[in-house]
Amino acid sequence: MTTEIQELGILPATTEAYQLIYADEDLVVVNKPTKLLTVPGRHPANHDCLVSRVQTEFASAMVVHRLDYDTSGLVILPLNKATLSDVSKQFQARTVHKQYTAIVDGLMTDDVGEIDLPIAKDDANPRCYKICTQTGKPSVTRFEVLARDFEKQQTRVLLKPITGRSHQLRLHLRALSHAILGDEFYASPRVLDASPRLLLHSNQIEFVHPVSKALLTFNSVVPF
Repeated sequence: MTTEIQELGILPATTEAYQLIYADEDLVVVNKPTKLLTVPGRHPANHDCLVSRVQTEFASAMVVHRLDYDTSGLVILPLNKATLSDVSKQFQARTVHKQYTAIVDGLMTDDVGEIDLPIAKDDANPRCYKICTQTGKPSVTRFEVLARDFEKQQTRVLLKPITGRSHQLRLHLRALSHAILGDEFYASPRVLDASPRLLLHSNQIEFVHPVSKALLTFNSVVPF
């Protein structure tokens, strides 16, 4: 992405369509492609986004959580205010369980672990965040190594965020010296150039249906 585009705040939307995973009268679950905002950006050129696309099919679709522009995967979109309120409360209570898959630089030593590092906004760069023990908010991520590629010196890892801070997974992995491939914010030039996209995908989400009270689990195939 050029410096000019970054300064204008324009994030070109992919032509790849979202995938409908589930739909009923209360909510839909979709698979967001990479290079697409979840909600409209401030710049007029950023109106094209996931929710605006979904609203062409489900006019009342609303946003209760987001994925980064670069991150692909599962997103819940309520279709009425009661569902919005219920699912929002589940997120606040941390009873919505999400899993992400990432490919990171280097060979992670531990097979499983927990990263507990507070995150704050980075005043030096308004688009970024930082690990900060003074002003950061509590942030916890659990991880499990899925595979190690010794030839490429890369690790495929399953991530289970306990909290939901902005850029949490990117920062926590970078703090372990294992930046996510294709991360334009926190990876070195070598690790950024290792992939044409951010290798981070939300592959599972689990929550309670606000009406039926059934426990719903949805999975998405990891595209890398």
